[in-house]
Formats: sequence, C-alpha cells, structure tokens
Amino acid sequence: MPVPLSPLHEAIHKQTAKEMIRDKIVSLIASGILQVGDELPSERELASMLMVSRETVRGAVQRLAGEGIVQVSQGARTRIANVNVDVGGQRIGVTNPTSINGYSLDAVHAARLLVETAVVADAAKHLSTEDIKRLEESILVQEQACNDPVRFLICDREFHLTIYYASENRLLADFVVDLYTYMLDHRRIAMGKPGAIEKSLEDHRFIVRALKMRNPEAVSAAFSEHILRIHDTSLAVDADGAGFKPAPASWGNEKEPA
Repeated sequence: MPVPLSPLHEAIHKQTAKEMIRDKIVSLIASGILQVGDELPSERELASMLMVSRETVRGAVQRLAGEGIVQVSQGARTRIANVNVDVGGQRIGVTNPTSINGYSLDAVHAARLLVETAVVADAAKHLSTEDIKRLEESILVQEQACNDPVRFLICDREFHLTIYYASENRLLADFVVDLYTYMLDHRRIAMGKPGAIEKSLEDHRFIVRALKMRNPEAVSAAFSEHILRIHDTSLAVDADGAGFKPAPASWGNEKEPA
C-alpha cells in the first residue's frame, strides 16, 4: 500500500489527492524535467514514484488531458503536449525565476553549499518516521529508474523536497528549492551520462543512512558531497558543448509540494 501523503507535503489550501498529483506533474513540467514529447511513466510507475494510488494518478492525468497539457492515446504512453502552462500565483520558492537564472553555475553551487547543507542539517532533527520510510521507499523506486534520466529525476525531486520541507525554517526551505530547480532541464543531460544515475543513487543511500542516525553533521557532509557531484557533472555537460540556457518561463511558479 502506498504511504499516505505526508502533512509536510500538503498544500496550504485544501486539495484533493488528485489535484495535488496534477500540480506535481505541472511542477515537473515547469522545472524542465518533463518536456514536450516526453512520455509520462505508466500509472503504476507514477503511483510508486509519488506514493499514491493508481486511481489518484489516473484522475490527475485525466484532468491534465482535459487542460491540453498531456495527450492520452489508446495503446500508447501518455505524452507531454504543452509546456506553456499557467500554474497560477501559488508557487514553491521565494525568488523571481529570472533572478536565479542570472547567476552562474558556480554561484548557485556555492549558495547550495552554504544554505542547503544548513537546511538539511535542521531537517535531520525533524523528519518523521513516515518521512524516513518515504525516503527508503523512494530509493527502491530510484533503483528501477537507473536507465531513464527523466524517471530518475522525478524521483530525485520528490526525494529532495521531502527532506527540505522537514526543516522548521520554511523560508530557507523555499529558497533551497529555488536553488535545486536551477537548470534542472540541463541536469537531464548530465544524468544521461554513463554512471551518473548510479552515483547519485549511492549519494542518496548515504544521505538516508545519515538521516536515520539523526546526525545533522553527517547529513550536511553527505549533501556537500552530493552537491559537489551535481556541480561537476553539470560542468562536464557544459564542456561537452551543451551550454546553459534559461529554464522554462514558468520555472518556479509551482504549487507547494503535495
């Protein structure tokens, strides 16, 4: 049975589970993880990734299809049809998307080392037993996505946000989400490199072990290593000629994690 949605991931206003999953998928589009033409994972896979029932996923996808965001075809996978999505005034984060994109990769990397490590150290003290279970189950789902960067990044986002929003400082958690979302579409390329997903997965395992010990220093150190790896793989992609480009215009205009 899927683990119920944690209170840490409920929207500020009351939403049905279907609405929250719809908003999660929209946020994946807004961040650049999902792009036009991408196939959505199956209902079963999405249910495992987002830890809800298949019925909830089905209802969310039907709503997205009605809005023209996805295209559902009988006998084929559902595809992203439109990324120019208006996600409304509610959003994760505190900054203007263009302001974050105006900084260099090195500047964002340094900010993550400074702020994110402090946020996750605080989260280590406050994560619930249910949240730890969610993270452990996320690792199992991530192991099944080792050959698919898009599916892995869907899991990766859920994994990171579960930890960030365990922090008692909501302002810093929101800011860290902004930093995490920086050039996520670029990271799709990085995660397609041989061995990249496996290395991130091993980082995640180490992070969960540190969280289970409730050791803020160990969690902070584990995230430092993980952030450094992300920085290095992103630089490698840039060196290969992919280049950095602005994230989608709707980046950051997301609802609070469900």
